[in-house]
Amino acid sequence: MLTIQKRLTPLFYGILSLPSSAMGFALSVQIAALSWILNTKYKLSFEDIGLVWAAGPLAGIFGQVIFGVISDRVWFWGGRRRPFILIGGVLAALSLLALPNIEVISLALGLDGLLGVAIAVALSLDISINIGFNPTRSIIADVTPEGQARTKGYTWMQTISGTLGMLAYVISAIWGNYVLIYLGALLVLLTSVLPPFFIEEPRHFGDEEAGPKISLGKMLRAIMPLWGFLLYGIYGIVSRLMSFGAWYPYMELACLALTVLLIGASLAQKEGGKSAREAGLLGFQKVLAAHAFTWLGIQSMFIYMLAFVKYRLPVLDDFQSGQVVSVSFLIFNGVAAVLPAFVLEPLTRRIGRVRTHLYCILSMAAGYAAVWALGQKPEVIYVLFAILGIGWAATVSLPFAIMSQKVDQSLMGLFMGLFNLSVVLPQLASSLAVGKYIEQSADKGVLFVICALSLAFSAFAWSLVGEDDHGRNEAPSALKPGH
Repeated sequence: MLTIQKRLTPLFYGILSLPSSAMGFALSVQIAALSWILNTKYKLSFEDIGLVWAAGPLAGIFGQVIFGVISDRVWFWGGRRRPFILIGGVLAALSLLALPNIEVISLALGLDGLLGVAIAVALSLDISINIGFNPTRSIIADVTPEGQARTKGYTWMQTISGTLGMLAYVISAIWGNYVLIYLGALLVLLTSVLPPFFIEEPRHFGDEEAGPKISLGKMLRAIMPLWGFLLYGIYGIVSRLMSFGAWYPYMELACLALTVLLIGASLAQKEGGKSAREAGLLGFQKVLAAHAFTWLGIQSMFIYMLAFVKYRLPVLDDFQSGQVVSVSFLIFNGVAAVLPAFVLEPLTRRIGRVRTHLYCILSMAAGYAAVWALGQKPEVIYVLFAILGIGWAATVSLPFAIMSQKVDQSLMGLFMGLFNLSVVLPQLASSLAVGKYIEQSADKGVLFVICALSLAFSAFAWSLVGEDDHGRNEAPSALKPGH
């Protein structure tokens, strides 16, 4: 083990953050370029673009859970997480190169339509990212002690990741999305393949009696607040592919009612008076419920920001519209790069992780409302996106630290995968439901009304999440055989 790892120096935190930052950078390239390319070059509608984006959540639903469970149980190439980080990084770099060549791929395959090829390319990129994302986050918990050191690990992760994300939007704004894609592929390759060889992973954890068998039923119970999102995602994809349009509105209402019921039931329960195992599982479910609505709002903004800009700023051409989106996300990620390690982590020492996160989410809800009310000029949008960056800084750092304190170290990959469902299932709902609504709405500004309401509900849900870390070693027992 290197001395920098033994001492947990800033250099080690930086190296430890690079693989996750590589996956985040690949995602930033996708956010900056995918909708723009599909709309301006291939002339796809925003509803079809939403369907392409649905490939990502689908990859995350299966990929992060599966690769998380596998990475908990294997050891090769000198690590538990290292093999998946290396494979994911190489595949993500290759998939990025396919983004500007969708038409070439379609012609080479002899296919007539671009939509199917676009979905396949987006899916290959998202699968690649998902191979690496879970292990890159899990490894931080693997090699840092619980408590403030782990919070520091995740806040440093976001500081490095946010800096690289900011670089992505600088490149996009100055040189355009095509330059971004090709430089991004090289950067993703280097920052994912090299750092794992400077990190020594623990071969064994203190609690590994669970063995390789994990009950599917108990995993489903753990994600109960997300059942409505899950059901809607399954039906939404099937209905789009098989034209079940007549039943769609009723299914939407049923899934919405189920989501409200289950999330409300989870949030209403009190953790006090329960066993450590039950309280820990309930705490995990509350985190899922709160985090899900954060991502419903954020993902909607990522996908449909271009539609909003084109509506509010009709005098701009396609390139200028893309620049406004890129500069907005540049500022957004710039704030998120600075705050976690230098502001949020010290603040968590004083008022706690959950309360810090709650205040950040509240600021984001207010920022979204302000974009809807005031976002008529690029300069105003840029200022408001700086405010939105506060919530983004917290979203991609603090929930990992909060969640990881409640679960068993030996099942970190599994729980990171289950936790990721609170990201990808709302993303799927955003791609299918919000996309359809934005496409049909004459006023694209309604996007930020949806975002503001989602973040406001998320803030309310976070106010009901307990600050303490009781039951860290007992919480995951609900998923273990014999319980």
